[in-house]
Amino acid sequence: MIIDPRAGDAEDDLSSTKKRSLLAIAGSLLGEINLPKLALAWIILAGLPGLLLGLAPLVVSAWFLSVSDRVTALASIGSLLLLALVAVLGWYGVRPLFRAAERSFWSLNSLVVQPGYALCREGLRHLAERFLSAEASEDRRAGLRAATAFGAGLGAFALAAGLAALVWPATRWSGEFADLAQPLRLVVPAFANTVVLMAGYFALASLAWGVADASMDQPRDLAGFDEVPPSAARWRVAHLSDIHVVGERHGFRIESGRAGPRGNERLAEVLDRLAEIHASEPLDLVLITGDMTDAGRSAEWGEFLDAMAGHPELARRSLILPGNHDVNIVDRANPARLELPTSPGKRLRQMRTLSAMAAIQGERVHLLDRKRTQLGGTLSETLEPHRPAIARFADAGTLRLSAGLAQVWADIFPMVLPPKQEDGLGVVLLNSNAETHFSFTNALGLVAEEDMQAMLAILRRFPRARWIIGLHHHPVEYPRRAKAFSERIGTALINGSRFVRQLKPFGHRLVAMHGHRHIDWIGRCGPLRIVSAPSPVMEATDDQPTSFYIHTLAAAPDGGLALLAPQRIDIAPRPATTLTS
Repeated sequence: MIIDPRAGDAEDDLSSTKKRSLLAIAGSLLGEINLPKLALAWIILAGLPGLLLGLAPLVVSAWFLSVSDRVTALASIGSLLLLALVAVLGWYGVRPLFRAAERSFWSLNSLVVQPGYALCREGLRHLAERFLSAEASEDRRAGLRAATAFGAGLGAFALAAGLAALVWPATRWSGEFADLAQPLRLVVPAFANTVVLMAGYFALASLAWGVADASMDQPRDLAGFDEVPPSAARWRVAHLSDIHVVGERHGFRIESGRAGPRGNERLAEVLDRLAEIHASEPLDLVLITGDMTDAGRSAEWGEFLDAMAGHPELARRSLILPGNHDVNIVDRANPARLELPTSPGKRLRQMRTLSAMAAIQGERVHLLDRKRTQLGGTLSETLEPHRPAIARFADAGTLRLSAGLAQVWADIFPMVLPPKQEDGLGVVLLNSNAETHFSFTNALGLVAEEDMQAMLAILRRFPRARWIIGLHHHPVEYPRRAKAFSERIGTALINGSRFVRQLKPFGHRLVAMHGHRHIDWIGRCGPLRIVSAPSPVMEATDDQPTSFYIHTLAAAPDGGLALLAPQRIDIAPRPATTLTS
């Protein structure tokens, strides 16, 4: 055979960051992007909101001048009506409005501020590390990371402030009554206002980001593992992540292409090995921290659920949470494709993920009763009233049938596996995926503020319990020297500094476990220990070994959570496939 189709070809590497540079992938996107859809998406997501932002002070000031004489006469009646309207909105609409505002705020940051700031920060670190010797102390490396974070914030502030000063002469902040009759005369000053407001926000946000990153506890490699008395309670946790199940037998994964194992046989080997280990030394948990599928397709979820069904003992101990490939990949074959905010694709991927989580852990995990800040019913019990609506939407996929399902998705996080005893081990599962409608920008992470506060309420509710905080994205970028600048592209949590700071008071009795980066790293930020899982299917070809870890957690004598030395499990390469005549 001249070409073995099972081995793949160049087409399988079109979106692979392991086989092609980011610059090459970005260049190929230009020929694939749907320009009318891109223009419409830009108008909906950026252009129209930006115009309204710049137009607001002009219209409001003009309107206020035109009606100010009438306001005094109607002040008493208007005040009562206004108070009544505020009360109604506060009673019924605060939470949805807060969610929408927060989502818009962080979307703005993820599109504009964070990439610009992260590019400056990682560029400075890449240059600085070239002058840092390999023998440099941990303290010096931490100091360098803090200094480059502050320097990046200061540099981004200067650039944005300069842009605002350049555009300032074209701005106008007060309107006249005549402007309302000729609105087109407001277009130029409105856009100038928008540029100044956005540049001003970028400047302040970048500076705040730099100060926050510089002043936080810097990430460090874990100096050593804990030791506990033989009588201490122990929990064995198999930590898997980024298994990227594909829907076809010889399929290759988006990121790895032919640089990773094809099909799902490597996952089958992982589960077989785990089953053997469990039979001899029972596991307490199997935690899979996201990216169960390669693109969130139905066939991929079917393959994943079939694989888990073949190992019922493991399935009964498994917990899963969504990764960016499960919910944010628009099209696995075309990274240039984007979705409009009204597209049903995003909601379909969320409902598939939700259904898989219900199948795996629905009877065991509980949701938070937000009114009483305590645990409510199980995931399955909570979803029961919504099953018909989800099924109808999955069948038809229309915008009308998706109404309300966004709230269903938001309400299920965080999920909690409560500890069996007051001082036992519990698990909090978070959704750390930022909103995105474009495959090439799918990887950014965010923990919603409401979910973060719910997580903290759970930790306070069980003051003696130990916890695993499970999420997909890494809270901070690792303190590792990079060979190429492309390795430094930041995909950590946008609000990772806040996440780390919020967990600091509880750090002695919890550990954060995540995936996303496909590499193993165990470190800490202050008292918070962070464990990253390697991918058993992403960073090696079929003829190379992969690995995963089994972690042993224990009850420390001081009431905290001890992290013992992990057990590395290597998966040997499979024999090459041959053809017989």
